[in-house]
Amino acid sequence: MDHIIPAPPPARRRRVQSAEMGMSILKALARLGGAASLTAVAQAVHESTAKVHRYMASLVEQGLVAQEPPSQRYILGQEAILIGLAALRQCDPIRAGEPALARLRDELGVTCFIAVMGNQGPTILRIEEPALPVVVNVRAGSVLPLLLSATGQVFLAWSEGDRLEPQARREWDEATPVQRSQLVGKDPVAALRTRVRKLGSASVEGLLSAGISAVAAPVRDHAGKVAAVLTALGASGGFDAAPNGRIAAQVRREALAISAALGFGTD
Repeated sequence: MDHIIPAPPPARRRRVQSAEMGMSILKALARLGGAASLTAVAQAVHESTAKVHRYMASLVEQGLVAQEPPSQRYILGQEAILIGLAALRQCDPIRAGEPALARLRDELGVTCFIAVMGNQGPTILRIEEPALPVVVNVRAGSVLPLLLSATGQVFLAWSEGDRLEPQARREWDEATPVQRSQLVGKDPVAALRTRVRKLGSASVEGLLSAGISAVAAPVRDHAGKVAAVLTALGASGGFDAAPNGRIAAQVRREALAISAALGFGTD
């Protein structure tokens, strides 16, 4: 005999609906930049100003919303700010990227890793390898070059100002003729930065290690800065590193998903 689950009592339903409305108002206020008039918030949640005003009063009482005296606009309150700061502290690109690493490894059968910018350069922090990995001399803790690795090229492309420029120039001076032939343009460093930003990812084929290709894309934080780089690599013969290829497209999608989890693109 089927068990019939009783409907919650009316009072409980009202409490749940009230909580949902309160959360909707807070989210709308956040999407409006954290400060907005009562009318703007009401329009955003498709409710009357009178109804939204009642909920605003409760949110103000709880410290989740405050009101600016001069403009009478509503802003996120101290308690909401504390919640946001706690969420930001959890925005670890390595932890957020673990599911993406597993998907890339399993679906594409490639080695993949997440790197951050360390004191010595792009540094691998987490790496995943398929059942039959390609033999490459990279592991957790490995430091990669800027110009000769897809990972480094992404960091270089999105770096602010000329902070990484000296290191990139040194690598150019030390590059072999074969390596230089793949870095085109009168100003190879500037041309590389422009190309990678335009494509949204970097691709290399045998540039750092003969027979090894790689694709990398930026993982960006809530402020739009590159917090990490997601990279997939494999043997050149069976690895399509083309910017418009399947691997590059998936790496970009996964990097964008991680970025979203870190708060990028929510403004």
